[in-house]
Amino acid sequence: MKSLLVPAILLCSLASIDAHSASGQDVLGKTPPEWNLTNWINSDALDLKGLRGKVVLIRWWTAPGCPYCRATAPALNQFHEHYGSKGLQVVGIYHHKASTPLDVKDVKQFVERFGFKFPVAIDPEWQTLKKWWLDEHRDGWTSISILLDRKGVIRYVHPGGQYIKGDAAHTELQSKIEAVLAEP
Repeated sequence: MKSLLVPAILLCSLASIDAHSASGQDVLGKTPPEWNLTNWINSDALDLKGLRGKVVLIRWWTAPGCPYCRATAPALNQFHEHYGSKGLQVVGIYHHKASTPLDVKDVKQFVERFGFKFPVAIDPEWQTLKKWWLDEHRDGWTSISILLDRKGVIRYVHPGGQYIKGDAAHTELQSKIEAVLAEP
């Protein structure tokens, strides 16, 4: 009995660590490295240092085949419209998944189709996504959202999939945005 207990405890501990990592909890409180983004749409190029003082919601997305990105687009637009004047900066980061070559004109059309009025950039070869997320979360989603506080520290991670107004994920993210915006 004793010999089975130790492996069981170890297995439970590893499962807990894995779940912690998969949910993004392991990056909370960290300051991410500067991003390497190109082809900014709806704004001049932005850098993280220049965004200090704002709360920043970053969403990696792809199109046209990602149903999660399509479903989440209205929420991003809502957050931008409702909280932009209160200090929230939404930033969309496109990462190319299609088998066809990347065409910036296509990305611009996707931005228009989704109705994005906030800054959007391209993450060439997923460089920033890998540094911020995939290097540590190899089996993780690529359509993640990260919320940074006014000092540039990661305060919340939605580790992928979608959030739609009225669902639990949307409610949780909105609550986190409001809480971080309320901080001095």
